[in-house]
Amino acid sequence: MAGMRQSHLFTKTRKLAPKDEVAKNAQLLIRGGFIHKDMAGAYTLLPLGLRVVKKIEQIIREEMNAIGGQEMEMTALQNPRLWEKSGRWSDEAIDVWFKTLLKDGGEVGLAATHEEPMTAIMKEFIQSYKDLPKYPYQFQKKFRNELRAKSGILRTREFVMKDLYSFNRDEKEFRVFYEKAAEAYLKIFARAGLGDVVYRCFASGGSFSQFSDEFQAVCKAGEDTIYVHREKKIAVNKEVYEESVLKSLGLKQEELEEMSAIEVGNIFPLGSRFSDALGLTYKDESGKQKQVYMGSYGIGPARLMGTIVEVFSDEKGIIWPEEVSPFRVHLLSISGGNADVVSEADRLYELLHDHGIDVLYDDRDVRAGEKFADADLIGISKRLVVSEKTVSEGGAEFILRRDGTTALIPEMAIIERIVEK
Repeated sequence: MAGMRQSHLFTKTRKLAPKDEVAKNAQLLIRGGFIHKDMAGAYTLLPLGLRVVKKIEQIIREEMNAIGGQEMEMTALQNPRLWEKSGRWSDEAIDVWFKTLLKDGGEVGLAATHEEPMTAIMKEFIQSYKDLPKYPYQFQKKFRNELRAKSGILRTREFVMKDLYSFNRDEKEFRVFYEKAAEAYLKIFARAGLGDVVYRCFASGGSFSQFSDEFQAVCKAGEDTIYVHREKKIAVNKEVYEESVLKSLGLKQEELEEMSAIEVGNIFPLGSRFSDALGLTYKDESGKQKQVYMGSYGIGPARLMGTIVEVFSDEKGIIWPEEVSPFRVHLLSISGGNADVVSEADRLYELLHDHGIDVLYDDRDVRAGEKFADADLIGISKRLVVSEKTVSEGGAEFILRRDGTTALIPEMAIIERIVEK
């Protein structure tokens, strides 16, 4: 869909957010008509919100494919027997399970993560060293029965996660891919507009390794405390902020700044934890049976959308970075009842549409002030305004949402200006 008339959009903007919604991301996304709150920890993506999330997913998809990822889609319903093998079916092991009884008396879970089923599937396809490495991934619903679902869409009970799982012959081969994945994650966040605020952050590796890696976006609304080295573009999570850790990373305490941050992605080694539990082995060149070495890599597209809103917004509304903006351009017709203005705006809408430029066209019969206020709230990165003044001067007013700069663009240059970065 290259274009939409705003008069056809079933959602409407709101002056006020729900009183029980304290997170800025949810307040602005609800007011702008991007999401609808169904209950605590559960939000519907409305047309504008879905467009943003799909653009984020496409960025992630392109960068995962570029490092060898293969997309698939698994079931959310989970077989308890599979998780019992790894010891993670009990609520003591995973305390956020959603579980339900089947009508025939059985029990199933709704997946909070997918290591076990992905490992079980790969048993069907990995037998020899020739079958490795493999990097399957998916965009799939996850369900987590959080005690307190708060922070808007940053922490919800139902959400889509991009989870990739790496299957390698040994740790050395895994580490090469792990670094490629880390670089791909930084590219994703840069393309989504967060390149200047996201840091690769060393965190606890749990029982699997010394460290895992989080990707943390510096933001006052963040729940995490990190210590940032601006020049090296790395950080350390408070949970592992110890002298011995800093020394192993070549960092000095006085070089680090304490900051609040939002975790926007993570990657971590799994070793043979799940291949051992589920019997995923391969035969090496000499015919010897060996355990597959695994890793896990997650990003939540809606969480990323919420983080972008926390970082890029002002008192008027959202400021979308260009690559994730719900539409590439917001066209406003300020006609004051002038038929020539309406005709010119209609023609410009068709021109943009014919060039494959996705455009939201505010053709509504409302006051100019309301159109500008809504455009600021919705936050599309580029704006074109058609008015009596611009028609008389043979062009359109071009406005950048991020800094409010304006310029009168002659008609012949409009398409070029819209498509340039």
